[in-house]
Amino acid sequence: MNRYVFGPVLSRRLGRSLGIDLLPSKTCSYNCVYCECGATTDLTLTRKEFFPTADVIAELDNILSKRPVLDYITFAGSGEPTLSHSLGPVIRHLKDTYPWYHVAVLTNGTLCTLPEVRKDLIRADLIIPTVPSSDPVIQNRIFRPHHTLSYSSIITGLGALRNEFAGQIWAEIFLVPGINTGREELKRIRETIVSIRPDLIQLNSLDRPGTESWVYPVRRIEMEKIRDFFAETGIPAEIAGYGHDRMCSSQRCDHPVIPSSI
Repeated sequence: MNRYVFGPVLSRRLGRSLGIDLLPSKTCSYNCVYCECGATTDLTLTRKEFFPTADVIAELDNILSKRPVLDYITFAGSGEPTLSHSLGPVIRHLKDTYPWYHVAVLTNGTLCTLPEVRKDLIRADLIIPTVPSSDPVIQNRIFRPHHTLSYSSIITGLGALRNEFAGQIWAEIFLVPGINTGREELKRIRETIVSIRPDLIQLNSLDRPGTESWVYPVRRIEMEKIRDFFAETGIPAEIAGYGHDRMCSSQRCDHPVIPSSI
């Protein structure tokens, strides 16, 4: 049984995706109310090697030697991937040894202010950071971040990443009805999006039970209105899941496929 690699899973956003989890559950710089992995038990900004990098690579090699058909190899799982010192070495191994695979990183973007994190990410093909709220009340209500984090530092880090990273950046906006779906907050988020200059805006809402039972999905008709509002920036905008057919190019898979909201 694999310890660090899971799937492939059928992702709403990334097609057939092989997941890599570099963290013990649940290690993150956020404690999001919507997280399907449950409440954060280690709220931290301290980077470390949580698992031996060589063991992660060996497990990947065992799977990838069979050349499974994948749309992405995705860093996700039990917390914030950029907290792991293994992230950069594993990405480099993937791109040097299996250059035909696309590598994606799902991140909350909170550590992108660190040059070493941006260096670790530089060879990925796709980064999907979560856009924070400029309103500290809303930020604390939804994301419940580490107490030393600030909106300005996160945005500065994402701006630096955009300036250095040549791959695709899809900015994720996770919408929680009644908290960040009002017009004024959406206007502030849109201004943030423009400053980050992503290649795509991806709207997301609850798909599976989150940490807090009071979180529920945004209605589809409302998601479509919000999508159109963000599309006014001139940056392509889509609802997570709508782009699945476009992104998923695989016709078969050598491993079982199970549903996921990755």
